Amino acid sequence: MIAKAKAGGNVGVGAYVGIALASAFLLASCTSGGRDTADESPSPTTTATAGAISPGVSEKELTGQVEAALAGFAGGSTVESGVERASEGIHTEPVLDKGETYRLNLVCVGTGTARLLLTPAGAGNKATVPCDGAVVQQRLTADEPFRIDVRGDKAATGMIGWQIDRI
Repeated sequence: MIAKAKAGGNVGVGAYVGIALASAFLLASCTSGGRDTADESPSPTTTATAGAISPGVSEKELTGQVEAALAGFAGGSTVESGVERASEGIHTEPVLDKGETYRLNLVCVGTGTARLLLTPAGAGNKATVPCDGAVVQQRLTADEPFRIDVRGDKAATGMIGWQIDRI
C-alpha cells in the first residue's frame, strides 16, 4: 500500500492529514484477524509525504523537516534513529531482540533518490526512497543480525533520516 499526502502551508491542514494517516495506519494494523504473523515476510513499503522542498534550504532546516516527518510516524518504542547527509547515506547494524518485530521508517528530504538495501537479503525488501519528504516504512523481524544501508544516488542531496520502532 502506498499513501502520499502533501502538507500545505496551513498547519491545521497538515495536522488533519497526519491524524488521518495515523488513524488509517492504526486501523489497518489492528485488523490482522488475530492470526500469527511472525513467519510472514516483511510487509510492503508504505509512504506519506511530509511536505514540499524549497531550493536553497539549509542542512539544519532539512534535518528539521526529516525529524518532523519521522515524528509523525512514531509508534511503539524507538530503538534507534538518526539523520545523515544523503551523499553519505545510512550504514547501521542495529542491535535488535531476536524474534521481535520492528518498523523501519525512512525519509529523505532534498533532491534525487536513495536506495534501501538490507543484508542478508532475507531481512527485508529493497526499496527506493524518493528525496521528496515521503516516509517509507518497512516491517522487520529480527531473526538474525542484519545491516541497513541507504545510499543516495549520484544526484541525491539533502538529508536522510531513519527510525526503528519496536511494534
